[in-house]
Amino acid sequence: MTYSLSVIILAAGKGTRMQSAKPKVLQTLAGKPLLSHVLDTCHHLTVDETIVVYGFGGEQVQEAMSAYNLAWVEQTEQLGTGHAVKVALEKLPQTGQSLILYGDVPLVSRQTLSALQSANTDGMSMLTLTVDNPFGLGRIKRDANGNIEAIVEQKDASDAEQQITEINSGIYCVDNALLHKYLPKLSNDNAQNEYYLTDIVKMAVADGIAIAAIEPEHAFEIEGVNNRQQLASLERSWQNKLVHDLQVAGVQFADPTRVDIRGSLSAGQDVFVDVNVVFEGDCVLGDNVYIEAGNVIKNSQIGNACYIKPNCVIDHAKIGAGVDVGPFAHLRPESVLADQSKVGNFVEIKKSVVGQGSKVNHLSYIGDTTIGTDVNVGAGTITCNYDGVNKSQTIIEDNAFIGSNSSLVAPVTIGDTATVAAGSVITKDVDANALALGRGRQVQKDNFQRPTKK
Repeated sequence: MTYSLSVIILAAGKGTRMQSAKPKVLQTLAGKPLLSHVLDTCHHLTVDETIVVYGFGGEQVQEAMSAYNLAWVEQTEQLGTGHAVKVALEKLPQTGQSLILYGDVPLVSRQTLSALQSANTDGMSMLTLTVDNPFGLGRIKRDANGNIEAIVEQKDASDAEQQITEINSGIYCVDNALLHKYLPKLSNDNAQNEYYLTDIVKMAVADGIAIAAIEPEHAFEIEGVNNRQQLASLERSWQNKLVHDLQVAGVQFADPTRVDIRGSLSAGQDVFVDVNVVFEGDCVLGDNVYIEAGNVIKNSQIGNACYIKPNCVIDHAKIGAGVDVGPFAHLRPESVLADQSKVGNFVEIKKSVVGQGSKVNHLSYIGDTTIGTDVNVGAGTITCNYDGVNKSQTIIEDNAFIGSNSSLVAPVTIGDTATVAAGSVITKDVDANALALGRGRQVQKDNFQRPTKK
């Protein structure tokens, strides 16, 4: 039987130990807010409604998550996890099931949540984990037959109960009817004077409900974030997972601990990634791509057999096959490098096309430009695309040769197989096969006496 599914995400905590003006759920891991990780995972499930319980910094949280279709419920007082879920009842259907998740537990996987929902056949299922050191965590208490009978918090646990190593993650799948039945009955008669969500387990056991428990594939899936140290530790766990998956797919990393993937990265075979490379957004690498140290690559596609030299920034660019880039090149958004082209030392490309086999090797700025095939752009060339108000286009046709230290003042077209002499300022179109010079005549004064110091 398929049940309608709601998601309740608890995101009201301030995160005092983060020492930040931002709510805890807006702290970033792998380049995006913790809460966004949870929401993006839920996006891959068949969810009818997502309810976010917010508190501190609610306006910031709602603004940051405005792209998602969410129902919002405010928790005005921080009275425990049970109280946080209780305030969501006003938005929760009477029928179906709900996943109870946390905005500061960002890495629970889609596979784990799907398994958790499938395990809920009698009204309730939960994620648990067996750990070496359970100190501070709620223990799973089982009866002689191995059935869950209660969750005991650290402060309320007896000496014997504190020896239990199976812990509660706090993540549940519960029938909505049970939530509407149990949550209004919660009591705060405990060591912390809070309304524990875990008490619904005790109530379900009393009603004879068999509570299913599954464990996640990775321990980090249930790790929460309360301070900067935990955030950094979880970041590394996630990065290790991403790198491991790419290694299995055939990517070689010079040092797997010195790469960051802040988004998604797909790669072909025999790709090499050197140290201190950062991938952001959605990046795609072809086969036999070689990326040297210190590159930052954002939302870009890099074709087969490309060589990316050190310390480049590649941002929303599309690079064909067999292209050399860098070192210290900057490809800005909407840059397209065709097959076998080359962009070299300290070159900046912005919203331009560099045609097949063309070269922009040294110290140049190419903006709002279309470069044809087999063009050579000399060192220090600038396309002057901005007059202070408007951006204009430069067109350099096939086989043109642009001499070093030239300025091409847009709008301008350099014709097929035309040549621009070094040091020229070109303000008018240049015909095909022509030579254009736009510089002052050289003057020489013989026997020139240099100034002397007075």
